[in-house]
Amino acid sequence: MNAGAGTEAGSRLAGFLDNPIVGMLPWIVFSVLVGPGRFEFSVGIALAIAVMLVVLDRLRRPGTSLKILEIADVAFFAALAIVGAVASDGTLRWLETYSGELSNFALVAIAFGSMAVRVPFTVQYARERVSRELWNTRGFMHTNYVITAVWGLAFLVAAVAGLYGDLVLRDSDNIWTNWLIQIGAIIVALRFTEWYPGVVRERIAGGTATRGSPTSVGALMIPLAGYLVPVGILMLSLGSGPTWLGIAVIVAGVLLVRALKPDADAAQDDAGVDGAHEDGAAADARQQGRRRDPQ
Repeated sequence: MNAGAGTEAGSRLAGFLDNPIVGMLPWIVFSVLVGPGRFEFSVGIALAIAVMLVVLDRLRRPGTSLKILEIADVAFFAALAIVGAVASDGTLRWLETYSGELSNFALVAIAFGSMAVRVPFTVQYARERVSRELWNTRGFMHTNYVITAVWGLAFLVAAVAGLYGDLVLRDSDNIWTNWLIQIGAIIVALRFTEWYPGVVRERIAGGTATRGSPTSVGALMIPLAGYLVPVGILMLSLGSGPTWLGIAVIVAGVLLVRALKPDADAAQDDAGVDGAHEDGAAADARQQGRRRDPQ
């Protein structure tokens, strides 16, 4: 019983650490937490998470090379911690205001920079979940290029929203630019990471998405539709917009969730299928093998 429980826990930890979303966790936490009076706390939490992830991964796979995102995590937040410790009051105020945008732009550079050198950062995580012969298959690489690009765009949206709040609205704690838009962008990227590999598998198999399938556009939009409800509630409770608009956002969220229920049910049924990256790559490998056979 204990051995089985230990094996299950180890499997869950492995699945957790092999997910590229985990490598972005320090950045996500930092971008959400940072603000006036919260710089040191936010950096400390992000750096602690970054170091913990590296240690856990090394303990699980001794001797393996560090990932691009792991190196960037520790280096970036260690540098911010050092700068914050010796910075003048003026520099610290600047960091409190703009470090969230700085971190988001750094992630944009990491995402598109890794694509430029043909090693999209998500592929380093995905390769740990598939056999070596699948690493360079078309479906596997294409999936990781697209997912990496979506994350780059999500953090670009977050960075631009933050800058707009800081430079145009002069309000670094604006509920829209510092919280709702940025969290919404992350939600979309998170959902896309789960949804897109299934789309690749379906295309390789020659299928098309239909209403009520886990690869439909509706299935992609489910979390964002659900996000509208708490957004509307926050608008009403904080007075961050007209009352009618807050009510309209809540109603729109409820109606969209109900309309997308068939897609939600299909996505939930599909959630038990493990190894989305691997399945897409394996299907591609099988398809390529069939194409070679007649020759």
